[in-house]
Amino acid sequence: MAEARVARRLAAILAADVVGYSQLMSIDEVRTLNALKGHRRELLDPAIATHHGRIVKTTGDGVLIEFASVVDAVGCAVVMQRGMVSRNASVPEDRRIVFRMGINLGDIIIDGDDIFGDGVNIAARLEALSEPGGVCISRAANDQIRDKLSFAFADLGEQTVKNISRAVGVFGLTAKEIEALPEPELAQPVADQPRPNTHRLEPQYEQEIQFCTTRDGVQLAYSRIGSGPQLVKTGNWMTHLEFDFQSPIWRHLYRELSRDHTLIRYDARGNGLSDRNVEDVSFETSVGDLEAVVKAAGLERFALLGISQGCAVAIAYAVRHPQCVSQLILYGGYAVGWAKRTQSTAEKEQAAAMLTLMRWGWGQENPAFRQLFTSQFIPGGTKEQTDWFNELQRISCSPEDAVRNLIAHGDTDVRMLLAKVVAPTLVMHARDDARVPFDQGRRLGAGIPGARFVSLPSRNHLIHEDDPAFPRFLQEIRAFISN
Repeated sequence: MAEARVARRLAAILAADVVGYSQLMSIDEVRTLNALKGHRRELLDPAIATHHGRIVKTTGDGVLIEFASVVDAVGCAVVMQRGMVSRNASVPEDRRIVFRMGINLGDIIIDGDDIFGDGVNIAARLEALSEPGGVCISRAANDQIRDKLSFAFADLGEQTVKNISRAVGVFGLTAKEIEALPEPELAQPVADQPRPNTHRLEPQYEQEIQFCTTRDGVQLAYSRIGSGPQLVKTGNWMTHLEFDFQSPIWRHLYRELSRDHTLIRYDARGNGLSDRNVEDVSFETSVGDLEAVVKAAGLERFALLGISQGCAVAIAYAVRHPQCVSQLILYGGYAVGWAKRTQSTAEKEQAAAMLTLMRWGWGQENPAFRQLFTSQFIPGGTKEQTDWFNELQRISCSPEDAVRNLIAHGDTDVRMLLAKVVAPTLVMHARDDARVPFDQGRRLGAGIPGARFVSLPSRNHLIHEDDPAFPRFLQEIRAFISN
């Protein structure tokens, strides 16, 4: 009998427990229990609800909470710890209830209402490392909140923790630092507090993240941002709705596209906030995922944007649902995946070696292997941009999911669908694209009836905000959609 598929997803996990709980109970059990219930009822539970958390389980002295957003998890922890300072002010020191808290962003296994896995275990280990009244978070969590909140965690270095095979990067916020935070700034997003030399997101650029379920039971995360006519971006490999929203790789594009439109985008299966370790990753399921998001978002007719491997998915959707797609925009795409293109023996061996290296090198803290991909996607990127992209690769999907996605994209072939596209189509491709050959984009444009083809003067597969071709890229999209 085949084993049932294990459900996974990426989540922010907060683990908290009471310092010296046994001693408190030995002094006065009833008083301690009543005090703990009061803190839960009047502070913890309302803070968790406000920050969109879900209490997974409680123990006598602790609680495990799941959040979709790391920013929400950290904000909730700080609010709770700050609130406990006030609530303990008039309580004798030996009877105060004080929490330690740890937060991790990681892959978790779902079993009914319960969760398991290293993502949970690391959060528990971080909680044990926290000082009373403080908060410790993992490097993955810290990378997510960097420049998003009005305070920063101190780097406590790499630490070895029980039952975790690798060292964990730990960042801490002490009780004194939490108590010293000005009340109005408690866990307040940076977007609400303009600071020099930061990329500030105006209120209209705040995204709303929701979840939907596909026909085969996979949970997908999708977001909505901006206002105006609807524009849907297909999911593609290596995205993370929260992380790339702040990154210099994607933020400029999402900011500009949402100025005049309601932008809907989503993390494809195996990526970002959507379910990880999904058994069926294929071209067909990718098209089905787009259909699920469109249905969940209640969309009827919209412009459709495909980037890189998302182009083939957009083409298939436009052919299957011509009544829904008002305009089709394709950038950096192809009709035939790398595995189905004519390859020399050397190219085939190189592809096989790349898959092997990906299985072993993708998830490592050292970005040396991922840099190979970065140099293909943004060869003209700055150090900041390449660092962000290296981290995006690590955090957006696991090594296993990266391999599944690469294989699925390699098997793509939509050549027979090109002539069936009826939506007005704009095809753009960087002239010296280091990832997808320019000829693939040219053939894509030539195969779609009436498509407008634009060659952009760039080497970058993903056009970053400093690329001279970016203004032309935007100009073409805006002019095309407005027609």
